[in-house]
Amino acid sequence: MPKSDRPLTMPLLNDRLAVPDAPGLPRESGAWLVRLSPGASERAVQGLADRLRGRLLEAAFHDLGSGIVSIGAARRDMLEQTLIEAGVAADLIAVDTPHRLVRRDAVPAGSRVRVAGATFGQGFVLVGGPCAVESRAQIQAAARAAARAGIHVLRGGAFKPRTSPYAFQGLGMRGVELLAEAGRATGLPVVSEILDPSHLERMYPLVDAFQVGARNMQNFELLKALGDVDRPVILKRGASATLEEWLLAAEYLLAGGNGQVILCERGIRTFNPNTRFTLDLATAVQAKSMTHLPVIIDPSHATGRPELVLPLACAALAAGLDGVMFEFHPHPEAALSDGPQALRIEQLDELTQRLARLAEGIGRGMEPARGDHPPA
Repeated sequence: MPKSDRPLTMPLLNDRLAVPDAPGLPRESGAWLVRLSPGASERAVQGLADRLRGRLLEAAFHDLGSGIVSIGAARRDMLEQTLIEAGVAADLIAVDTPHRLVRRDAVPAGSRVRVAGATFGQGFVLVGGPCAVESRAQIQAAARAAARAGIHVLRGGAFKPRTSPYAFQGLGMRGVELLAEAGRATGLPVVSEILDPSHLERMYPLVDAFQVGARNMQNFELLKALGDVDRPVILKRGASATLEEWLLAAEYLLAGGNGQVILCERGIRTFNPNTRFTLDLATAVQAKSMTHLPVIIDPSHATGRPELVLPLACAALAAGLDGVMFEFHPHPEAALSDGPQALRIEQLDELTQRLARLAEGIGRGMEPARGDHPPA
């Protein structure tokens, strides 16, 4: 659903107001965020929009927290006077980073992102499922196991970007349909990777969240398209991306109007040959402190070793992150994609129970289970 068709709690400031080269501004004038106070009326915000337009300032409203206005080059005294004239109570934040909207001070309390019944940024969330949807029987079995174990969101790939052109590429839209069917049968929300903006319209009614994979983290046309929909996006970090590049990829989504973004650290390429990649837990924690977005990890892709999933999930929970995405399969030895890194179904209960005990011990909460708990 394009953002232009959604009801707004606040009016857009004409999306972009005017010209960045406003007369009389010193060259060193920087960008600003105006963090509106809770309860600001639409009339007051519209009055602010009119005054910013009259001063030829580049500005856009974003429905983040209590409301954010992002402003291009402007002087502080001019903005303070404009707020007084508009009668709007707000905090002025000088932007000293390339990214603006993902900054922690945009939403100091942190954002919560709802994927159907699961809330990221509240309790610790578990996202699990097979690397690829292979058949109705396989994804139905995985969904039933996920619901029984208390997993909150079912994952499954339908469009698979593979290094080799001869590897299994996924079932395409048929795989998305089978995933959605399994989610409905078990009461679990579903997430699947999108590779191309042309898939957006057909996938939109079937998935509860989109995943942008590591290879597409800087697919800017895809990010722009996803910025224009009202579906959450799990944004994986590229295998060689810096923290700043990852955050600027998220900035594309927020700048486009989609504030429902979850960051996912899935490992970076290093010289270590013992794991598939190296889970960069330090950068995940740094992303959590620097941004208001929920941050999760994917230890399955990071390590390629199923025995490391549980300890790294525990580390993420203890470090204050918001969840873990991992892979499991009813029959890993027969999987068409990434079978060696998948947990077995019989290992799921140990994973969820160990995490629940750890959460209780350190004073953190697990997101409540949402599935229908079907019989085996």
